[in-house]
Amino acid sequence: MLGAIIGDIVGSIYEFDNIKTKDFPFFGKGVDYTDDSFLTIATADWLLHGGCAADYYARYAQSNPDPMGSYGPSFRAWARDYSPETSRPYGSCGNGSAMRVSPVGWYCNSMEEISEKAKESAECTHNHPEGIKGAQATALCIYLARRGYEKPTIKKIIEDEFHYDLSLTVDEIRPRYSWEGLDGKGDGGTCQGSVPEAIVCALEATDYEDAIRNAISIGGDSDTIGCITGSIAEPLYGIPDDIRQKGLGYLKRNEGFMKVVTEFESKYGSR
Repeated sequence: MLGAIIGDIVGSIYEFDNIKTKDFPFFGKGVDYTDDSFLTIATADWLLHGGCAADYYARYAQSNPDPMGSYGPSFRAWARDYSPETSRPYGSCGNGSAMRVSPVGWYCNSMEEISEKAKESAECTHNHPEGIKGAQATALCIYLARRGYEKPTIKKIIEDEFHYDLSLTVDEIRPRYSWEGLDGKGDGGTCQGSVPEAIVCALEATDYEDAIRNAISIGGDSDTIGCITGSIAEPLYGIPDDIRQKGLGYLKRNEGFMKVVTEFESKYGSR
């Protein structure tokens, strides 16, 4: 889970100021955790303590109403007006479902459970089929990496299961990708327009840091792509201790966040 949070932190200053290079300060001036990290921690809290995922997402958003990067407008309105009795999902296929799902990949112990729990985490807000699919694909990558599957096998399983095109390399994606998605399709903020690219950035890397540098270098929704890539890169490569400690340093300002992260990693693992 911490791999996702660090990817979010590193990408936070590039979300609206994209760079197209892997050569940048890893923890640059002004980086911080964003809504991606808040909601990732909310997912972990839900898995630790049970109940309804929607309750956790709404509570975390209401308690942290103005994060760096900001919530998407539909999620912001949903969280502001949330009621367990009356609130409904809003049909989103946005990549918010994929960026918050990483704890599911550590929590579950079978591919079937991954599919069910990732869907549950997504569908309270992102109930569009692509929104659910993005969460399931991300969580499955994490689970397979945890189980020691080789990268070519992970790639094939994801391509076969979700019909994502993972054929392009990072160098091929970079000049063609932006907030508008690949080749200006207009889907850069969606699961279908960012999750495949994030997966490629993780699978093509040589280590955790390289994966995050890949993710930031393609542009687009940099903090969220960094978050998704980082979530997959953690079980693939492990997080170097210096990067782990630096990332935890940002979270230590919030005692509640640190408590959830520490408890979750103690119970379900990290790398």
